[in-house]
Amino acid sequence: MATGSGSAGEYDLRGLNCPLPVLKTQKRLRDLATGDRLWVRTSDPLAVIDIPNFCREKGHGLVETETVEDGHRFLIERG
Repeated sequence: MATGSGSAGEYDLRGLNCPLPVLKTQKRLRDLATGDRLWVRTSDPLAVIDIPNFCREKGHGLVETETVEDGHRFLIERG
């Protein structure tokens, strides 16, 4: 059942390169309930390709993507 809590923590994965941001995001999302949201922060330039593909393939929602000074942030809703 979806909790849809709306409160999104931030998972800081800056400094990690492909494939670690996706692998660690996948592991962290397993601990969340369906509908929960998580901000993922990365510095890996490939994350702008990898994170959206991961969300699409695994059925998670990519709610928002931001370019920030040192990389990107992704708001993911667990599917």
